Amino acid sequence: MRTSMTIREDTMKHGWGVLIGIGLIVGCANVWADRGNAVINGTTEGSPVSGSATLKDTPRGLKVAVKVAGVPPGRHGLHIHEQGACGDQGKAAGGHFNPAGVPHGFLPKDGSTKAHAGDMGNIEVSRKGSGKATVILPGVSLRGTGGTPSVEGRAIIVHENADDFGQPVGNAGGRIGCGVIMITEK
Repeated sequence: MRTSMTIREDTMKHGWGVLIGIGLIVGCANVWADRGNAVINGTTEGSPVSGSATLKDTPRGLKVAVKVAGVPPGRHGLHIHEQGACGDQGKAAGGHFNPAGVPHGFLPKDGSTKAHAGDMGNIEVSRKGSGKATVILPGVSLRGTGGTPSVEGRAIIVHENADDFGQPVGNAGGRIGCGVIMITEK
């Protein structure tokens, strides 16, 4: 017959293992729970440009969904830039986010050895001035978990022209929209 002490010891020995296992599962799930957003505004006084970006860590990389309005029709370069500042007509955001010092490209297609961590390609804008784009950036995360580059506190830039993927930054021209990436949910 087991004594109450033996049952407690057994529970402690095996119960902790179960709790630790559950904690590891929950902890792993939370690695992909970060969410963020950026409110995009025009970079010049009186600009009609507006929009938003939602960002979510996923097992495949950082999912970025961008919506814009008040943008001239056509294709416009879309990048994450180094700094989380939108002043000086978006120039305060600095250059493209490129922590690995690699050439410019389209990250989802070219990979992290041939594209900047912030190279998101283009957003197609309708004749009505609105557009949507969703991209997954492999090897990038909101907080830099697992050794990936972090975009927290950086800026998303909408450029005046299409990104032609040329060197060094895609010839997308000036910056017409900018929003700072903020963590909104863990």
